[in-house]
Order: sequence, then structure tokens, then C-alpha cells
Amino acid sequence: MTAADRVTNILVVGIGGQGVMTAAEMLARAALAQGYDVKKTEVAGMAQRGGVVSSHVRFGPKIYSPQIDPGEADLLIGFEAAEALRWLPYLRPTGVAMVNTLRLAPPVVSAGLYDYPLDPIGELAAAGIAVHAFDAGALADELGNSKLVNTIMLGAISDYLPFPATVLEECIVAGFRAYKPKLADINARAFAAGRAAGHV
Repeated sequence: MTAADRVTNILVVGIGGQGVMTAAEMLARAALAQGYDVKKTEVAGMAQRGGVVSSHVRFGPKIYSPQIDPGEADLLIGFEAAEALRWLPYLRPTGVAMVNTLRLAPPVVSAGLYDYPLDPIGELAAAGIAVHAFDAGALADELGNSKLVNTIMLGAISDYLPFPATVLEECIVAGFRAYKPKLADINARAFAAGRAAGHV
């Protein structure tokens, strides 16, 4: 079975306001551009900024449901460390977790409904899966714009997709060229920085 013949399941998770939904949309658009059938679903536990957010993206020759079942995700993109750990049961044993080391306790923690883990990245690594963790916020700050975390995380996962990384990059950059041309170049640099970090 070739990469084009199989279904790819990607789970994007984080906290409201981090760009989880936008990242999922970019992944879906890139897959569509490659001729895949694509389904996407979004779940916001608390829709306001600061609440937990997740998005399921599935693409392949034919997709009937947007929902990823536990143990079926090929890629887990965690914009926040504890959220990545919380969704670990959805990742298949051979899957890859790409995680921003940011620790940002969501309201469920302050409400006493959930204990924030002491070492979420360590727990992910201890599970025996492939974990690539780095500080996307620090990279964004180096580039001079804290809002670049989204593009950095997409760059980081780009070489783990069943199509060339340049397809996703062009999808992102073209969007900025069309609507916010002044941000196109810096997002291209952010994508490149993320792509390098994704192999550390």
C-alpha cells in the first residue's frame, strides 16, 4: 500500500487562542490540494480563549468519518504539553508526537477538575512513542512575532506527512500573500524554523 492509498489521521490539540483550528484547516487544505478526500472535525471543550481545543483531520482515497478513534492517530500535534499528554491514548504505537514545550494550565485545572502533570513531556517519552518536543514560542520570539507558533508547529510536522513539505508551506504562504502580504515572508521563515526543529 502506497502513502496515497492509505488514510492519514492527524490530531491537533491545545488551548483556545493558540491557532489549533487554523492549523487543522491548513493541513486539510494542503491534503485537498493533493487530491485527497478530507474530513475534519473540531471540538472546543470551552470555546472561549483559554479552554481546551482539539481538531481531528483525516485524509485518504475516501474518508467516511472525521472522527479519529483511540489508538489510530498517526500524528499528534500538541500546542501545549499537558494537552498532548492527555490525548496520548489516541496515538498509535508507531505514531509521532510533535509537542510545543509550553506549559499553560487550562481552566479545568484551576477549577480543580484536572491535575496538571509534573512532567508531561517526560511522561510522553516514557510511553515509548516517538516524541519531538521543542519551545515553539522561543522560536517565534526569535523571529519577532509570538503569533508565529502556529506556522512553526506546522513546519515541524511537515516532513512526517505523506506529501512534500513544500505543499503545506506553499498553502500557508499563499494564504498570507493573498490576505496579509506583509506577513508572507516571515511565515515562510517560521515554517523553515519549525521544519528544522521537528527533527531535533
